[in-house]
Amino acid sequence: MVFVPAVTLGAFWMGGERALMLVALGAPLVAALAGAFRQVQVGQMTLPDTLNGLALRPQIIGLMDKILRDTPITGLTTGCLVVQFDDMEEVVDRYGRIAQTEVLTRCAERLCSALRTGDVVARLEGGGFAVALGPVRRLDLETAVQMAARLQSALTSPISLNGARVYVTVSVGFCLAERAPVANGAALLDAAQIAADDATRNGPGAIRAYAPDMSRTRADRDAMREELEQALDEGQIRAHFQPQISTDTGAVSGFESLARWHHPTRGLIPPAEFLPLIDDCGLSSRLCEVMVFNALSALSQWDKAGFHVPTVAVNFSKAELRAPGLASKLRWELDRFDLQPERLTIEILETVVAETDSDVIVSNIAAIAQMGCGVDLDDFGTGHASITSIRRFAVGRLKIDRSFVTRVDEDREQQKIVSAILSMAERLEMETIAEGVETQGEHAMLSQLGCNHVQGYGLARPMAFEETVEWMHRYTQRQTTTPRIGNRTN
Repeated sequence: MVFVPAVTLGAFWMGGERALMLVALGAPLVAALAGAFRQVQVGQMTLPDTLNGLALRPQIIGLMDKILRDTPITGLTTGCLVVQFDDMEEVVDRYGRIAQTEVLTRCAERLCSALRTGDVVARLEGGGFAVALGPVRRLDLETAVQMAARLQSALTSPISLNGARVYVTVSVGFCLAERAPVANGAALLDAAQIAADDATRNGPGAIRAYAPDMSRTRADRDAMREELEQALDEGQIRAHFQPQISTDTGAVSGFESLARWHHPTRGLIPPAEFLPLIDDCGLSSRLCEVMVFNALSALSQWDKAGFHVPTVAVNFSKAELRAPGLASKLRWELDRFDLQPERLTIEILETVVAETDSDVIVSNIAAIAQMGCGVDLDDFGTGHASITSIRRFAVGRLKIDRSFVTRVDEDREQQKIVSAILSMAERLEMETIAEGVETQGEHAMLSQLGCNHVQGYGLARPMAFEETVEWMHRYTQRQTTTPRIGNRTN
């Protein structure tokens, strides 16, 4: 279109205003009919100014289809790589969606610059990128791994974003044409996506080549997801409750709700077997909804039965704490059961506090604490959380990890560690609870050291809601003074 200004100027010089008007109106139409405004073809793509300049899924599938159809004639082959971000959620949490688009755009430019002429980058729906390799005479596993590493290296340098330096890491999965389940572009892209998913689960920064057993693993995982969704919907996965006891009064000061799977054929499945699958299948938020509902329902029923249980604690994972509007959702649930916010406690792992810099998580926890709910820091002593981060996350109670509780009545070093934790908590005006208490001796020593609450198998195992009322009846009847130190009967 660079000739248009010259043509219009010449028309005015030779024919005056009338000729100028005719050329100005007619030239764009002629140019359009001639194809001047057609989109750049996939194989001719240059560096994108925005993500809209990239190819899409149908385009790279079409490109790979053509290469594969021509392979018997040309002897040329192709491959596909899928690039997935390991930590894009953190970028969104800290800088917002607009910043995410900017980061993706800069990454797309870097990927394009790291590839050969003829290779095509496409953006995928989930926020990653796919790379269709242009026709090559020879493509082996080693070459593909080197190419994946080159793409990772291209994204290593920080991205400048409104004065901040943003670092991203990616995992890459790839599939060579000869290893694709079916010789077409769609199958090749799907195989690379399966490999990328496997890389992401083993990341950050992992590289994986497609293997047939990955498809079976994915199918098994999809089937497991369906079974878990059904279990959550039908109430097979529900809360069991473990009591927490005040060391000052001996009264029940709360319960912790713990997920248990009552499988219709396999019986009670231990949490260690299904909780990782819940996380792997992306069902953590759904599980949290179930556990909050079970906890508040239990509180309501205990109130009606005449038992005063001050609070119930529910565990929240990092993914759940990232949910927008979490405090509002909890407020709605509490209002639904006509319960005050202080009746609900959220438990967060110390590793979440120590490792996250997500503003969304911080603001969610602050809003929950401001609403009146309790905040417990679980597994304290194992995640290297600083005093600053504890204050930043509005923690109200430290939950001392069981590794420091075991044999605390007999091990002097254990006593020193627990005493140090209790002293710090007291100065920070925070309460404490010790988990994993298994003997009367441990219970007694923790009481004497000044720990506010205790919980563990030595007091009671997690039990179904139906058993809690009977347990509280029995506990109230036999409640006595704090046991003596040194008594290790279970």
